[in-house]
Amino acid sequence: MDRILIEDLLARCVLGVSDEERREKQDVVINISLGVDTRTPGKTDRFADAVDYRALKQRILAMVESSQYHLVEALAERVAEICLEHPRVREAQVTVTKPSALRFARSVGVQITRRRV
Repeated sequence: MDRILIEDLLARCVLGVSDEERREKQDVVINISLGVDTRTPGKTDRFADAVDYRALKQRILAMVESSQYHLVEALAERVAEICLEHPRVREAQVTVTKPSALRFARSVGVQITRRRV
């Protein structure tokens, strides 16, 4: 399966369980790998045959920046759902990390893979 990659997408949202985490928006970093068949747009060179990853990024950022999840897992799940709403996307691998969430660690996060049923 071919892949479209969106790497190191930085967003800010309320994410966490403690009162301190929920007081202000904090940074999250999102990495997305989309399983798609790129043969048709590769041959036709037509934008209409491709996944519009700019529009997808905008939808994801709008959702993330207005969200208030408690768990990184829930945020990753919603990002994957948005990706799979596009008819050409067959699989979405989503990694969401919170930089500096754990002392002595650069970041903590979760990676999920969801496939179209």
